[in-house]
Amino acid sequence: MRLPLHSALPLLGIPLLLVTLISLYSGALPLSLAETWQALWRQGDSTHQLVIWQIRLPRSLMAIAVGALLALSGAVLQGLFRNPLADPGIIGVSGGAALGAGLAIVLLPTLSLPWLTLGSTTLLAFVGGMLTTLLVYRLGRGPFGTSMAMMLLAGVAVGAIAFSVLGLLNYVADDEQLRDLSLWQMGSLAGASWPRVILALLMALLFWGWSQRQAGRLNALLLGEAEARHLGVAVERLKRNAILVCALAVGISVAAAGMIGFIGLMVPHLVRLISGPDYRRLLPLSALGGALLLLFADLLARQLAPPAEIPVGLITALIGAPFFIWLLHQQRGSRP
Repeated sequence: MRLPLHSALPLLGIPLLLVTLISLYSGALPLSLAETWQALWRQGDSTHQLVIWQIRLPRSLMAIAVGALLALSGAVLQGLFRNPLADPGIIGVSGGAALGAGLAIVLLPTLSLPWLTLGSTTLLAFVGGMLTTLLVYRLGRGPFGTSMAMMLLAGVAVGAIAFSVLGLLNYVADDEQLRDLSLWQMGSLAGASWPRVILALLMALLFWGWSQRQAGRLNALLLGEAEARHLGVAVERLKRNAILVCALAVGISVAAAGMIGFIGLMVPHLVRLISGPDYRRLLPLSALGGALLLLFADLLARQLAPPAEIPVGLITALIGAPFFIWLLHQQRGSRP
């Protein structure tokens, strides 16, 4: 059954609020609801205020922003490729961001600039993701426009090169650098800080606003490129802008929280099951669904093995890999 937007929004919005509240009072220092509420208003115990405002609230907001960015990117890219198996990593941005972070951790461990509040790892991860995406886009362009099939192949090739170089960095890294690389590649929200949170939230709001304006064009593109052109859609410009905006969004996500997979693959597909393929409903619901899934995965990562913390990327992979196998089975069953 396909739910209208006004019915589907509470279906995701209310659980998101509940999980956010649970994530604020759960942790190594358990708080009651009253203590959490007081700390949010900067009242009560100063230790509780410090835990809420410097650790749990930034981390929860980072999960919401990154989850929304990854899910929106997945929804847009699945529309461009007209394939529910498309994922944000398909355009090479994840591999490039991983390589950039690896270079920062291994080759520039002492780089510290006064104006670089986000850190060299974040900056180089973002730059690496954008550069590889531009390279993939350039390789995918031809005399007759942008070939999504060529971009797919170029993304696979460039991603393989990036991860090969990253393997060399793992080989030459010392013990501390190797641990940092491993933790970053598994994804974590433990390093959430207010500058990163503000950047991610701002990008999420801008991306959502841009994508909502493109919803009609993305709906037309689902009919095919020729049909979209007949309906007045500038297909090449839409492809270029969508790819660059998705690369920007995923680059910021990977730079802020490391490698977190399967959000962009799972969430848009699940949302289509409850709301249909109309991008006017798919985009806001995907943003909510991505935020909810990543926040829930981070809550599990903190609660499954206290006081230790499981990297959140492992949780999303454990959830997403079986889903991907099921999706492949469904795709195989729908074709001769």
